[in-house]
Amino acid sequence: MMTLKNTVLAALAGVLTIGAAGCATETATVRKDPTYEQATTNPLIPANYAAADSLLAQLQGRLATEHPLIVATVVNIDALDRSSTLGRLISEQVSARFTLAGHRMIEMKFRNNVYMARDQGELMLTREIRDIASSHNAQAVIIGTYAQSSDMVFVNLKVIDPENNIAMAVHDYALPLDAMTRPMMRAAR
Repeated sequence: MMTLKNTVLAALAGVLTIGAAGCATETATVRKDPTYEQATTNPLIPANYAAADSLLAQLQGRLATEHPLIVATVVNIDALDRSSTLGRLISEQVSARFTLAGHRMIEMKFRNNVYMARDQGELMLTREIRDIASSHNAQAVIIGTYAQSSDMVFVNLKVIDPENNIAMAVHDYALPLDAMTRPMMRAAR
């Protein structure tokens, strides 16, 4: 009789285990892929376009559309020789907005020996970027930094005159460090 009782208990335990596993999968959150509508209303592009629009408004009448500008990669303020997917994306979107406003943009992918003087505590253009700006007849350079907190990414953009390193326009803004931006920050390089 003990054997029959043990068999029944084992069978009952098996059914309960399967039932519990089934309940666990039913209550688990299923991640839904974003829709095209959600993608078109995503606030990241408008936030970066608004930053570019602020720079453009400050530069109104001060830049000639026939002379190009250079956009450098937005970099980590604590490691000026590093950026991230988000930093590169911000640069791309700011450049796109300047292009849409009629400016000719020269793209420079991030190169630490071109962008920053590593031994300087403040943002400054190196002689090489000044030479590159001169060789492309670039009237200005768009540069930027970002800093990450526990729940925000703070971005600073500047349009610099390459002849004298004077800021012609500046804009600060913050992006939420959320499920979309957090993975782009982890991809630092």
